[in-house]
Amino acid sequence: MIQHSQLSNESLRSRIHSQDIRFGGNIKLKIYGLLGCSSGKRMKIENRIFFKNEEEALQNNYRPCGHCMREAYKKWKEGIY
Repeated sequence: MIQHSQLSNESLRSRIHSQDIRFGGNIKLKIYGLLGCSSGKRMKIENRIFFKNEEEALQNNYRPCGHCMREAYKKWKEGIY
């Protein structure tokens, strides 16, 4: 997990380009989703966190976003995850 406030804009772009960062999340709500999600883009920088992969987010007890990851969210809600 990497907090947005710990990264410069250049470092963030570089890590996304190299696919070192593939998912974003909200620290307070414990939700993760795709980087292009409109819900995620609206969150405050101090609440934003990044994950290398989906497994890392799940290991840290984050749930899938119901907006950009509908199928994963449905599985999570049904307890399949």
